[in-house]
Amino acid sequence: MDKVVLKATKRDVTGKQVSTLRRAGKLPAVIYGRHVEPIAISLEAHSTSLAMAKLTSSSLVTIELDGREYPALVRERQRDFIKGNLTHVDFLAVDLTEKIRATVRLEFVGVSGAVKDYNGVLVKNIEKLEVECLPTDLPERIAVDISALQQIGNGIRVRDMVVSENIRILNDEDEMIAVATSAKEEAGDAVAAVPGAEAAAPEISVERGKKEEEAAEKK
Repeated sequence: MDKVVLKATKRDVTGKQVSTLRRAGKLPAVIYGRHVEPIAISLEAHSTSLAMAKLTSSSLVTIELDGREYPALVRERQRDFIKGNLTHVDFLAVDLTEKIRATVRLEFVGVSGAVKDYNGVLVKNIEKLEVECLPTDLPERIAVDISALQQIGNGIRVRDMVVSENIRILNDEDEMIAVATSAKEEAGDAVAAVPGAEAAAPEISVERGKKEEEAAEKK
């Protein structure tokens, strides 16, 4: 993916007053991180929304502020529940020379013979993997090839995943990612019947802490 650069300006407006920024076509946001004290910023709402529609939680974005570039990950997106438009964004600033831990979404690709030829059902146990790597090596998605599931009962575990040597998967290697089961079985029973499978995988955030601005906006 091409480098995504978002131009930002510092803002002094906080709390309920940020509604004035939104009416002016600005998107309030904040940058924070291990080596960066929280910085309140504003972005051009329309162009930022278009750019962020293509980003995942593991996509690296560059915030350009006062002549300095901040490599960052999108930690949280707040939206208007009625209109659906972005109202606030949290960015986690990262050091390109330091490894980080993040969750990467799985993308299931290919055709399962068990599903196609034996009327099987694909049961997905987890949708993300936790990884550790340098920010520049962080993939936007990790592909899971379900064509390996040729027979009912076949499964794909974490240890079956092939990723770059620069990426370390932190999940238990025996954890089940997906399994092909009979259409007669309930999804929950199918996953539970496979050793190493779990009902859900915890999602671990890499952010250092939360800002207090959200609370101020609600006062």
